[in-house]
Amino acid sequence: MRERVTQRRPAHPAGTRLIGLLFMSWLVIGMIAAGQRQKLDNPPIDCAGLGTVAVTALAGPLNYMGVNPKVTKCYLPEPSQ
Repeated sequence: MRERVTQRRPAHPAGTRLIGLLFMSWLVIGMIAAGQRQKLDNPPIDCAGLGTVAVTALAGPLNYMGVNPKVTKCYLPEPSQ
């Protein structure tokens, strides 16, 4: 009897690791930019403040190309009574 040879795919292809590394680097650069803009000095207490920190982090390196994202209004649903 012949043994059946199966080829296994690697658990984490190099492309997946590269994309994950790029994504994490993008977010770290965005958080550094948020820190440099003093958005992390005083904790944001409202939805707009948290949103501004989030969009600044998501903008990543674009912050250093002139992008200055801000969230001015944020509407959250009211809890039911």
